[in-house]
Amino acid sequence: MPIYFDHNATTHLDARVLEAMMPYLSGPAANPSSLHRYGRLARDAIEAARVQVAQLVGAQPRDVIWTSGGTEANNYAIKGVMQAVCGRVPSRVLYGATEHPAVMEAAESLRSSGCEVEAIAVDHRGIIDANALEAQLAKAPTRLVSIMRANNETGVIQDIPALAAIVHAAGAWLHVDAVQAAGKLAVDMDELGADLLTLSSHKIYGPKGIAALVVRSDVELEALQHGGAQERGRRGGTENVAAIAGFGRAAELAIEELDPRTQHYAQLIEQLDAGLRQIPEIVMFGDGVARLPNTRQFALSGYDGEALLMELDRKGIAVSSGSACASGSGEPSHVLLAMGFDPVTAKGAIRVSVGVVNTTDEVARFLHVLAEIAGTLRS
Repeated sequence: MPIYFDHNATTHLDARVLEAMMPYLSGPAANPSSLHRYGRLARDAIEAARVQVAQLVGAQPRDVIWTSGGTEANNYAIKGVMQAVCGRVPSRVLYGATEHPAVMEAAESLRSSGCEVEAIAVDHRGIIDANALEAQLAKAPTRLVSIMRANNETGVIQDIPALAAIVHAAGAWLHVDAVQAAGKLAVDMDELGADLLTLSSHKIYGPKGIAALVVRSDVELEALQHGGAQERGRRGGTENVAAIAGFGRAAELAIEELDPRTQHYAQLIEQLDAGLRQIPEIVMFGDGVARLPNTRQFALSGYDGEALLMELDRKGIAVSSGSACASGSGEPSHVLLAMGFDPVTAKGAIRVSVGVVNTTDEVARFLHVLAEIAGTLRS
């Protein structure tokens, strides 16, 4: 049977989520902005899901803005904040050097608008140094800082509460990309100190094409998509009712099942770690620091990452060579380069991210296949 170890790229649609979506896929095709009965029912579904998603991160429902995906939400957070202060000081934005491309490229695009843009360095483990961030913020006034809660490639978890205190002391707002963290870690906006936070449905066994940007009411945010009064004028466009209802149900399940899910992930990763330590050619990334309970990134010395990925694929095992959004570029992982690894080692990286459907037998099979490949290299 095929083995799917790429849950950080996307997850399967939970049958219970599909069940919640079905009334809006097969029922009356009502626009939630319509005033008739069917329109009101569609609107009720959207608002119920807004409550469910808000509860996932300890936020107020009114602060949840629906978007088409995590990429749009990250772009909205960065460009929306910076455009709201366009022509005013400060117009400086900082982002972590290991952020998802949706954050990095959104921030870098602001240079053409006259904004100052700087990356925040990480150490060899992928961790942002609080003292270095404080010094960087002291150099010039800054409006926004974007730091992810957990890295999508290495799984490395940042100490967001500590970093948030530094960011706020400097008078800046903090955006947290929590796409990979939600459903695997407890996420609470108040505890994190986040002013804006990104979530994505398809990372928590919900449908694709729906995500959310959660924004505190005191944050100035310019709408990027105009043409309607939806989302209190913050994002125009007819809402995807079925997907939103599915996201809400997925969020509800993520809250209810957080403990059993994370315990299951931890069991599989413990088994994976023990097996990897038996293979001398393995190089681990982000070792020795807190990481997502379902994620490991490593390289097999002497093997190109994409070549290893294809070799595993031929044996029915699906893994990733890094971020799915950057796959196929042929370039080394920017995350690993920022951590100080050389390009050859960085190009050798693969990522295993387990999910609720995976088993200990699948991990054992993966380790057996990997050991065989390593043995072939040795001989």
